[in-house]
Amino acid sequence: MKMVCKDCCFMERPVRVLGFLFLLLQIEGSSSASNYLIGLGSYDITGPAADVNMMGYANMEQIASGIHFRLRARTFIVAEPKGNRVVFVNLDACMASQIVTIKVLERLKARYGEVYTEKNVAISGIHTHAGPGGYLQYVVYIVTSLGFVRQSFDVIVDGIEKSIIQAHENLRPGSILINKGELLDAGINRSPSAYLNNPANERSKYKYNVDKDMTLIKFVDEEWGPIGSFNWFATHGTSMSRTNSLISGDNKGAAARFMEDWFKQTSFTADYDSLSFNSSVSGRIPRRVSSIIPNFHKKRKELMELAASFKSSQGRPVTRLLSVARRVRNSLRQADKPQFVSAFCQTNCGDDTDGTMLTCIGSYPDEFKSTEIIGKKQFKKAVELFDKATEKLEGKVGYQHAYIDFSNLQVSVPKAGGGIEVVKTCPAAMGFGFAAGTTDGPGAFDFRQGDDQ
Repeated sequence: MKMVCKDCCFMERPVRVLGFLFLLLQIEGSSSASNYLIGLGSYDITGPAADVNMMGYANMEQIASGIHFRLRARTFIVAEPKGNRVVFVNLDACMASQIVTIKVLERLKARYGEVYTEKNVAISGIHTHAGPGGYLQYVVYIVTSLGFVRQSFDVIVDGIEKSIIQAHENLRPGSILINKGELLDAGINRSPSAYLNNPANERSKYKYNVDKDMTLIKFVDEEWGPIGSFNWFATHGTSMSRTNSLISGDNKGAAARFMEDWFKQTSFTADYDSLSFNSSVSGRIPRRVSSIIPNFHKKRKELMELAASFKSSQGRPVTRLLSVARRVRNSLRQADKPQFVSAFCQTNCGDDTDGTMLTCIGSYPDEFKSTEIIGKKQFKKAVELFDKATEKLEGKVGYQHAYIDFSNLQVSVPKAGGGIEVVKTCPAAMGFGFAAGTTDGPGAFDFRQGDDQ
């Protein structure tokens, strides 16, 4: 099959397509409070920040010259204590690639044997158009980067591997919650005129002309409580324009950073507020009397004489302020607590742009503000779903994997006069839709959206 990505302006030569799906089946009943082992990891995959073509817009003039914010690979592992396990990796990159997956699996096999294979490892990209290119294996994807860029490839493979190692080593008993809701103001249809060519009875099945649902998965550690989340929502990674030269995770990468920072801040506030300080009396710290000294008041004189017999050290005097600070630090010292990881993933619904601009040719009022606006909208909805998530996922961990040659499939289609006709697929090619482009990435020459002749 020749894979066509009309927003990236690329076509891939015939390949076998890897399909991957993992499901957590919702069933009644639960044998314990924690049904699964859960591990999360996160690692930097920013890559070369200068003199490398960016992946996404297929614009040879879009050369990296700095960093807007750094990119990460975020990994989520869910395992049954004595059964199946699945790995999902979300990349701050335009997409994953077959050669990246192959190399990652080679390294995992060398380290873990057959624990992680092509059957239970899924690697996905957020579809930012502002990351370093040159890491895919097919010529059409690396034309604008003038070939394969080893540095881009290596940093992505290394980051994925290390994030999976982190997640594997962090596997702990936990549970999973799910929540879903509508986010109405963070995306519009990228090809509205083309969409109208769909039959009216087909369009009438849907409330909107794009998918407005956000689905969020919340991970809860048995000991530490919430430790992460990921969600799916359809918004294109084109808040940063095709003239941008700074590496960026675009709106979804920004949303992930907002979510992780939010959790750190709220966790700190909650921990600080929970400290058992009593400052009602002139701000003084309440006096603590050891429970191992019985009848303290009766032995006061004896204890005072004993205390006076010790020589003072040469250290700094302990003031009330230092004492408070030390107690705060001790109370917040949780070295074993897993880091909070949050990922904002793409859905299968691609025709959904962020709606803050008309084109990708640099006509934004402010592409950085656009990234922030759409990122915060996704972040705020995710926080709402995260806080209100109560539905628990229970059941077996499963996955499905297959190689399919889409250029040689038999398909049954209804005939105009009745009956069924069996037709066969063939190798794909770029068509009018590809050449016409989209609202946030218009095509070239005289091709227009909605043309069908």
